[in-house]
Amino acid sequence: MPATGSAPPEVVVEILVRAQQEGLVGTGAIADHVRHSMAFARAVELGRGRPIGAGDRVADLGSGGGLPGLVLAATCRDAPFTLIESSTRRAAFLRWAVGFMGADAQVEIAVGRAEGVGREPRWRGTQTVVVARSFGPPAVTAECGGPLLAIGGLLVVSEPPRGEVEIRWPGDGLTLLGLDRVMLGDRDLRFTVLRSMVACPERYPRRVGVPAKRPLF
Repeated sequence: MPATGSAPPEVVVEILVRAQQEGLVGTGAIADHVRHSMAFARAVELGRGRPIGAGDRVADLGSGGGLPGLVLAATCRDAPFTLIESSTRRAAFLRWAVGFMGADAQVEIAVGRAEGVGREPRWRGTQTVVVARSFGPPAVTAECGGPLLAIGGLLVVSEPPRGEVEIRWPGDGLTLLGLDRVMLGDRDLRFTVLRSMVACPERYPRRVGVPAKRPLF
């Protein structure tokens, strides 16, 4: 099986090209999208001292056309993945892509809003890693991602090129969700990594739409 950090198979690149043609992946070189997706795995390894592998359960918030979830699944074949997607069109594409990869036994598609998925017992508090790329503002991402994490699990979020991390992810707000920031020690990696310190309080996530309308921070 491919080791974490190895290049994804060509089939994944083919899938991403099709996703881009269908408007499910943004513009830009596919190779750049792949590199950025693989950097999530590097952030996980720096955040906890070991790569994604056997014993992990990984969820991708708002997987869209498969970034970063499909790339990570292709390079971390020992771990089961859940791709969370609210759009039925995108979810249908992801189902096709998973079948095309031959990864039906490894990758599951959870169709629905993340607020709802985060309250389902089969996913709540079960994930060792949650990744998010362009999912939403920090408060929304934390409130939707935090409840999925097992204690000690990591929420890894792609950051914009500029922006004060301390302002975007205030400690007091994260504490409400049982989360704390992890320092990566690599300034070239534009990711925020949050660790679940305690189980997320039962009142989170709030009902669909509320995290965006009334953000916690």
